[in-house]
Amino acid sequence: MIKDIKKEIEEITKWIKNYVKGANAEGVVVGNSGGKDSATVIALAQKALGKENVVTVAMPCNSKNSDLEDAELVANKFEVPLLKIDLTETYKTLENEISKQIKSKEEWRDKEAKINAKPRLRMTTLYYIAQNLNYLVIGTGNKCEAVVGYTTKWGDGASDFNPIGDFTVEEVLQIGKYLGVPEKIISKAPSDGLGNLTDEEKLGVTYKQIAEYIETGKTEEKAMEIIQKKEKSSKHKRELIPVYKRNIH
Repeated sequence: MIKDIKKEIEEITKWIKNYVKGANAEGVVVGNSGGKDSATVIALAQKALGKENVVTVAMPCNSKNSDLEDAELVANKFEVPLLKIDLTETYKTLENEISKQIKSKEEWRDKEAKINAKPRLRMTTLYYIAQNLNYLVIGTGNKCEAVVGYTTKWGDGASDFNPIGDFTVEEVLQIGKYLGVPEKIISKAPSDGLGNLTDEEKLGVTYKQIAEYIETGKTEEKAMEIIQKKEKSSKHKRELIPVYKRNIH
């Protein structure tokens, strides 16, 4: 856990402000899912840049109405605008056009491709808005998600910079609570909004176990096996794109 939460938040907000200024940008765009990670990032961004320089975006795509309600709750709490861009029909069009051309040999691959298309459409939307406003896209992924690869490559894993990427779920909650993120959001079971299961149900381990593994290198044996397997297989998500280095003769 964070020992000096006040000082840590001061350092994070200073970093956000300097990064945006260094990029000659005028503000940030945040994907507002109504979850604790995005809510905490919105709170940090608002504190660092002022409410007039933060735009949040809800992007429902066959989503639950409660997620949009929670996104509105967060935007209202921190007095920042909320754009509502419904991607449902866009997603359907993309899926239909691709399915006309190819058929997956394995059903589970097709299912995963469809699931990951949604966060990729959302990131395209965020960058479209950011470029129009001369803003940066600020990331909302935490360290636990990164370690086990619980993120979509070029989807929710893509951003210009990320203020919470080195904090575990518990630490993000600690920051969020300090900054006044609504209790409803804080106590909400973590979910990517891409199905009926929670994050932990999909992962097969708890975020507490992942945090323990990050901090000590070990946790309950079965959980550690799952975490290490996911960490190894998702290594490519945490690295820059490999580039072939030619030999100059």
